Amino acid sequence: EVQLVESGGGLVQAGESLKLSCATSGFIFGDFAIAWFRQAPGKEREGVACIKNSNGVTHYADSVKGRFTISSDNAKNTVYLHMNSLLPEDTAVYYCAAGWQIWATLVTEAFSSWGQGTQVTVSS
Repeated sequence: EVQLVESGGGLVQAGESLKLSCATSGFIFGDFAIAWFRQAPGKEREGVACIKNSNGVTHYADSVKGRFTISSDNAKNTVYLHMNSLLPEDTAVYYCAAGWQIWATLVTEAFSSWGQGTQVTVSS
């Protein structure tokens, strides 16, 4: 059974940093791309960052380029999202998702398995 479990969310002030973790199990880690999405109240879910585990290729949304970094630890089957210089508009529930043998993409429909989400709140 494919499982993705997010952790690391919380309440921070603008300008601070957070690191989210996505622990995965139930599939061959290297066969998948893992992405972070987020959804703020009243808004559609949007892609934030993605990493293709087999080659480390990454892809970012323009809104987070230069501030967020996605990385993976193949030994731990875990993907991280390092978030720096956080802004109030980064406030959302953050989800990780897994897609089998896909490129590093932020297309929601490409991902078949999702975690339960972790709340990130950035105060001004």
